[in-house]
Amino acid sequence: MTTDAFRWDDALTDADDAHLCSLAASGDGRALEVLYDRYSRIVMSFATRMLYDPAAAEELTQEVFFRAWKQAGTYASSRGTFATWLLSITHNMAIDELRKRQRRPQRADSEDPIATMANVVDGDRPVDEHAWLGLLREEVRDALAALPENQRTPIELAYFGGLTQREVAEALGVPLGTIKTRMRLGMRKLRDQLEARKVEMA
Repeated sequence: MTTDAFRWDDALTDADDAHLCSLAASGDGRALEVLYDRYSRIVMSFATRMLYDPAAAEELTQEVFFRAWKQAGTYASSRGTFATWLLSITHNMAIDELRKRQRRPQRADSEDPIATMANVVDGDRPVDEHAWLGLLREEVRDALAALPENQRTPIELAYFGGLTQREVAEALGVPLGTIKTRMRLGMRKLRDQLEARKVEMA
């Protein structure tokens, strides 16, 4: 490998997710490899939680990144982090797999209204309830987008990805205590924003 190639690989390793996603959309397989290295463990953990089957989760993880590569051009950083976008693909594909098995995904047992919203399974709901849930998701997403990235990302991984705080810390390479602090501050700001928007979370 030439010196220029080494420098290019270093630049890819240091690049942000949005740039890597853009490169992947143009067909750069190395950019996809960097994204895979960053997020495959998160996707695998989330898929395992939903499927209860490590082997199936591993296979799904490969399929998720293949789909992410094909759909990379549709990713918009203004609508959320790459990790959340990737987990939404994982969620949809896992739901499809569960439907094939005629099983339902695991639901979090939590009284936290944001966690409840994040883990909701629509099922056979009335039209007005579907509409309310859609508006609620929009409000939460907008409120999340206003948070600093170092607070938003751990919250998204925990509440939308189902990761524990320790798993979030390991995935992001940040001390557990720091993650707990960032999540606590982020949740406080998130609730303040939702209250200011007069969003009823009950």
